[in-house]
Amino acid sequence: MKSFTEIDITNNGDYLKLLAAVSKLSGLFSESTVPFINYRVAENIFCRSFKAQNLSRSDTAYDAAFNHIGIGLKTFISKGPTSTEKIAEFNSLSQDLSTYKGKSLALKLGEYRNERIALANRIYDIKASLYHIVARRDHELLLFETDYQPIDITNIHSVKENKASLQFEDGHHFYSFNYSKSTLYRKFIIPENAFHLPIDIIEDPYNLLLDLFSNNEFKSATNTLVKGKNYIILPLYGIKNKEKFVFEKSGLNVWNAGGRERNIGEIYIPIPIDIHKNYPDFFPNRDVQFNLQIPTGEVFEAKVCQENSKALMTNPNKALSDWLLRKVLQLKEGELATIEKFDKLGFDSVMITKDKLGVFKIDIMKTNAYQDFGA
Repeated sequence: MKSFTEIDITNNGDYLKLLAAVSKLSGLFSESTVPFINYRVAENIFCRSFKAQNLSRSDTAYDAAFNHIGIGLKTFISKGPTSTEKIAEFNSLSQDLSTYKGKSLALKLGEYRNERIALANRIYDIKASLYHIVARRDHELLLFETDYQPIDITNIHSVKENKASLQFEDGHHFYSFNYSKSTLYRKFIIPENAFHLPIDIIEDPYNLLLDLFSNNEFKSATNTLVKGKNYIILPLYGIKNKEKFVFEKSGLNVWNAGGRERNIGEIYIPIPIDIHKNYPDFFPNRDVQFNLQIPTGEVFEAKVCQENSKALMTNPNKALSDWLLRKVLQLKEGELATIEKFDKLGFDSVMITKDKLGVFKIDIMKTNAYQDFGA
């Protein structure tokens, strides 16, 4: 396919116009002649302009998806022909990674990185992938696209290490891993044919804003996420002795419980009592069915059920287990979900959103998302 920059130019779209407009307002944040664009703003502009699915909230390997293409979106200051940028964080695995050194560590990083790419591919039905880059230089933006490859574990070489980091190559790219930040970086090469977008930064953007809003005639955002109103976060685990664990005989592993004969696909997502106490109107009443859409667009029949409305289930219940246990976690029938599995994949919660029409959607959320949500 054409690059997204070429698509925008051909279709006389909004992408380049919005990037330029935001860059012109850089004087609000900096006196530098290098345009300033917050990475979240760049992601939102891209998704709005190309009607791409915004994946940034789930914090998976990709920031967006477009026609089954997974897209990593990056914006950074570029002072030369290359720039080394963050591509993955492994905070939840830092203790495990600290037990490896040298090439063994490089191999383990490749394994974890590739598993997270594969996870995103499964969740969002991704068939191909790429990076879309917005590099910022003096009075201009450089736009280009490059490959989004898994690490070639079979070809890892040139491994070097020091007190602060590990560096290695895989025949395609140069990588480095910062020990203290548990962060993996990749070197990006800026091509000679990158698209150049000149930026004339407005000298006094404050007067522009005063003129724009002088009559107070502006609309508030209609798609803002409001905690407890149109979204909540649910944990896929419990807490015992201040440690996370996945219930062995309830929740995702209720199929493993005794007391009666159970289907191997019987699971539910736990709903903490604080969710109902603090946001009593978010879910429909107990046993009232509603539609729940997964990231691929497939829609399940769902309901809140059990004592104290503690469970989110689907009908048939196997639909939820086929998606979450088999496709996302890739657990075999009879294999328990564990907190170690979640840590390895970098998520342990789900986000439930709903729109004004009462349509509910579910997506995975990064490790500690429920704790950050603070029900």
